[in-house]
Amino acid sequence: MQTQDAPAEFLFKLWPWLEANKNRLIVALVAIIVVAAILFFISSHRAQQEVDAGQALTMLQVSPPANANAGQTAAAFEQIATKYSGTAAGQRAQLQAAAAFFSAGSYADAQAQFQKFLDHDATSPLAAIAELGVAASLEAQNKLDAAAAAYQRVTSVFAGSTSVLPAEFALGRIAEQQNKLTEAVSHYENAAQSSLGGTLAQEAAQRALEIKNKLAAAVKPAAPTTSATSATPVPFQLSK
Repeated sequence: MQTQDAPAEFLFKLWPWLEANKNRLIVALVAIIVVAAILFFISSHRAQQEVDAGQALTMLQVSPPANANAGQTAAAFEQIATKYSGTAAGQRAQLQAAAAFFSAGSYADAQAQFQKFLDHDATSPLAAIAELGVAASLEAQNKLDAAAAAYQRVTSVFAGSTSVLPAEFALGRIAEQQNKLTEAVSHYENAAQSSLGGTLAQEAAQRALEIKNKLAAAVKPAAPTTSATSATPVPFQLSK
């Protein structure tokens, strides 16, 4: 028996189809090459953008503009955020702009910058920090109800992030200021039980204990008062 060359037989049968469709195959092959080249260019461009953004942010942090005020410093960070939008360094620059305003006491501007970050990318790994920044900026403006709502979003939307501990502590602080002491205890205890621990959790535990003692003292029945003893009368004396 003659053995058959299976690959050669397959090519022999396939050749007529290749001849009939070679133009289509050439077009398809060229399209694949073009798409691959575009994807490679985009990937390389993004990688270079990340490098450039990181270098620009580092340079600004190391050598900030001389004699720049908070607004100018924030504007410099915002320029990087705009130029390198979509990069990790660009996102950090946006937060740095907000932090510069906050440090200078420009809380409304800081709030706007933190909110801008959230509006651009609410799913970023840094979104919890931005939401915490919005809440802190509102609290600094004494907008306590709005601040509490923002802190609540941190604890609910970003549960498990490191921003939850300071958010719970801040909720306790606001509730205490508003004389909602039972609510304050609940938030302080949540902060105290955080897996992060640290001095903030310890302070939260102390605050919760102090408020609970205060509440207990307020409901404790007053001790019965004894009637005052009458003063001993002074003996009557005749004047000489």
